[in-house]
Amino acid sequence: MTVLAKPVVVHPSAILLEVLALERAGVTNAMTRLMIDGGCRVTTPFHQAAGRLREHVRGAAAHGTCGVGVVETVAFALTHPGDGLTYAELHSTALAHEKLLSIQRVLYAEIGASLRQPLNDPALVDEWQMLTDASVARRWLDQIAPVLRGIKAQSKDAIAARLSRAGTIIFESAQGVLLDEWRGFHPHTSWSTISTDAVENVLTEAGISACVEHYGVLRSYLTRHGAGPFPTHDAALNGLAEPHNSAASWQGEFRRGHPDAVLLRYARDCVGPLDGLLVSHLDVFEQITALRWCDSYVNTTRLTVGAAQDLVHQTKLTALLDLAEPRYDPKPITRADDLLRWIEAAASLPVRWVSHGNTHSSVRARVSH
Repeated sequence: MTVLAKPVVVHPSAILLEVLALERAGVTNAMTRLMIDGGCRVTTPFHQAAGRLREHVRGAAAHGTCGVGVVETVAFALTHPGDGLTYAELHSTALAHEKLLSIQRVLYAEIGASLRQPLNDPALVDEWQMLTDASVARRWLDQIAPVLRGIKAQSKDAIAARLSRAGTIIFESAQGVLLDEWRGFHPHTSWSTISTDAVENVLTEAGISACVEHYGVLRSYLTRHGAGPFPTHDAALNGLAEPHNSAASWQGEFRRGHPDAVLLRYARDCVGPLDGLLVSHLDVFEQITALRWCDSYVNTTRLTVGAAQDLVHQTKLTALLDLAEPRYDPKPITRADDLLRWIEAAASLPVRWVSHGNTHSSVRARVSH
């Protein structure tokens, strides 16, 4: 069973596509295994279009976006309290339609005021039409109707009851710590908090006091999709297979880089107390002969954690990273065990789990060395 609990942002169109993909793979009961908190915010075609158009307006100063409207959804809810759409409200067709038209009108006015140049790209013209076509709201509700029929909105108590059942619950963060809204490298961040506290808060809301183990998950090599600083980026690693990541999206170029102890230590300092690490993609050494280990930059050896919600400090870190020149250890890393020892020393944490492939059978507990 998968549970989407508040504050997850729900994308009904994406759920529909995922259900269809799972059906093609032979999984026919995906909807019955998904619970959604009725209080979850919903991203709509209007949020998606607005986010893409805002990124276009930024030009060379692009923040980086996956183009699905999550940031727009959260921003809209914060700046227009009560006017956003929740998953529970989607089940009231009249209310949902009324709110969708209101969201469309507001975002049309905001985006129209910022567009100072003609939209010559057909893709952008399509996004603008999303904000001008009055039929989109009704058509979208019709499109996602199978999702609403198959996955009813759940109450806060129902979510708490499910999470309280005997067994193991695995919490998965929305993305990496370095994209955290307050600890990431502003403005190239998401609008969600990635920390051990975020998990504890969900459990507290549900009235659950169970013991939680927190693990940091990282790759053998680093990746970044779209705009933002990336000191150890190395085009020589472009040949590493990434079947689910490409440049053919709103996120922009998908980049790969060498392991970076400076960023690893910073992420560890930001995320909260951890019980250990899980390192994936250790089969990288079957594709390339070696990685390089970056332990410091020419201009710093450590990134400082600023005060809570200090975006000025985070912007300064971004500027520092934009200019960072990595210092690499002269000895290349050619074996997974050697990389794991480097990681444990840098993070001062044990690697508890490892993965040498892209299936569940590739994940195993690590035997201590």
